[in-house]
Amino acid sequence: MSADPPDGFRYHARCSWRGSTGVGWEAYGRAHEAEAPPAAAALTLTAAPEFGGDPTLLNPEQLLLLSAMSCQLLSFLAVAARARVDVLEYDDDGEALMPEEPKPPRITNITLRPRIVATGGTRERIEHLVEVAHRNCFIANSVNSEISVEPTIEVR
Repeated sequence: MSADPPDGFRYHARCSWRGSTGVGWEAYGRAHEAEAPPAAAALTLTAAPEFGGDPTLLNPEQLLLLSAMSCQLLSFLAVAARARVDVLEYDDDGEALMPEEPKPPRITNITLRPRIVATGGTRERIEHLVEVAHRNCFIANSVNSEISVEPTIEVR
């Protein structure tokens, strides 16, 4: 978590995947790693530090962010594989914002910033697939926080 901005709290997380979707939708690996520094990797939960929790353990705010990141990653890999775009790398540095006002407290904004490396498509096509994945992400469709996706795309 970064220093508290004057307008609320920010939570950070990272989500990464490596492999190849070139083998098709049925066969690419779905396993990926998620972390939310400074939390340890264990899935032992606590409150956010602002609410008396241990900053070395994962908290619900980070998990909400990680859920949105993971869902976007998996949705994107699925649509890319179906479109025969070979995704080689996907790294996301996301952020969640919880302002102090208005009450009750809630995560109001989630920003996903995936860096995608792919072959077999144009930048425009991959951007379109990112949008399609976002529209189909069930976490994004389940929460009332604004979720935006700001991809950086490298086509090899």
